[in-house]
Amino acid sequence: MPQLISDKDREYLKRVFSERLRKQVTILFFTREQDCPLCKETRQFLDELVALSDLLKLEVHELPADDAVARQHGIDKVPAIKLRGERDFGVRYFGIPMGYEFVAIVEDVIDVSWGTADMPAKAMELVLAIDKPVHIQVFVSPTCPYCPQAVRAVHKFAVLNELVTADMVEVTEFPEVAKRYEVQGVPRIVANETSVMVGAYPDTALAQFAYFASEGKPVFGQGKDSPAVIAPSTQVTPVNLDK
Repeated sequence: MPQLISDKDREYLKRVFSERLRKQVTILFFTREQDCPLCKETRQFLDELVALSDLLKLEVHELPADDAVARQHGIDKVPAIKLRGERDFGVRYFGIPMGYEFVAIVEDVIDVSWGTADMPAKAMELVLAIDKPVHIQVFVSPTCPYCPQAVRAVHKFAVLNELVTADMVEVTEFPEVAKRYEVQGVPRIVANETSVMVGAYPDTALAQFAYFASEGKPVFGQGKDSPAVIAPSTQVTPVNLDK
């Protein structure tokens, strides 16, 4: 199979990782030999990525042999990736993070290596105020230019607050999951199964969304008692899962 990361990108990432990585990051990869068309490609992508720095390590878990490990990390579909630094961060990817998502995983790796993330002060305040578990899923597609912004934001939340678990879910790899969550446009952001936003939003708006979802409150115009109202985003990529 041809290399997935170009020579130009390899040289650039070597410099970036050399300058910006602080401590070791372990990339946990969950795979299955059968019924996973993109598992081999995802493995190749990760092999190429970790080869770019001595501070990156790949830990492979084959299913069903490692089903117990998968359950421990909340992995219910493959290919799946989870990032671990000095602690076990709730930063996960379901599907191969290439295309527009390539930048997201590179920046996520750097954040995990430092154990922190940067964002506007108000967003930081809201994320750190979350004191109940919140699970955020960002549904994306390979052709969505707005999706990495949402993925990066919620992964930052997970780095900053261990009560946050944040997933990227690639809809073309998991169409049945996407249909279950009524994905018609991406990014579609679902928190604790009930709160929904569609489109790209600033970090502070997403942090407010995550905070109110953790409190079980309506968010962003969802009901007359919504604590905050925000204009619908126009930065949405349509998705047709019936092709």
